[in-house]
Amino acid sequence: MTHTVPNVTFAFREGDLAPEEGGCPIGGEFVFKTSDDLFGNKRVIVFSLPGAFTPTCSTYQLPGFEEQFNDFKAKGIDEIYCVSVNDAFVMNEWSRALNIKNVRVIPDGAYNFTRGMGMLIDMSHIGFGWRSRRYAAVINNGLIEHMFVEPESSASDPDPYGVSSPENVIKHL
Repeated sequence: MTHTVPNVTFAFREGDLAPEEGGCPIGGEFVFKTSDDLFGNKRVIVFSLPGAFTPTCSTYQLPGFEEQFNDFKAKGIDEIYCVSVNDAFVMNEWSRALNIKNVRVIPDGAYNFTRGMGMLIDMSHIGFGWRSRRYAAVINNGLIEHMFVEPESSASDPDPYGVSSPENVIKHL
């Protein structure tokens, strides 16, 4: 049975600029895009993680997909998306801080996409609240071809990582 991505609307921020005297980027506007806008008529990798600015996500997963972007393109991938249960302001700043140019960050602040993908987990035990389980997926025209889901965290491995790594995903293309 083939599953489709959930039909949701994402609230992106575009046009915000950091004031010269410092402070939060301002002056932009919300731009709304649907699942069809992002996943229709293209083959993409989407990966998700517990949160922006967190260690594994910022050190390995997002930078790894960024570094291997052209390798994925050569394998027929049109876009790579990083989804997190964070708002657009946080996602944009995280992308800017890591100098991400090719991977598009997608804010899922209300976790509608994450819930629809069946990846919503309660991370209240570490103060995060509801977040995404770490995973990656190959999606072709809105249809999920393959999922790479990390095992649940445990006391011995609180942040499993490897199944959803760019190195593992590209081996399957």
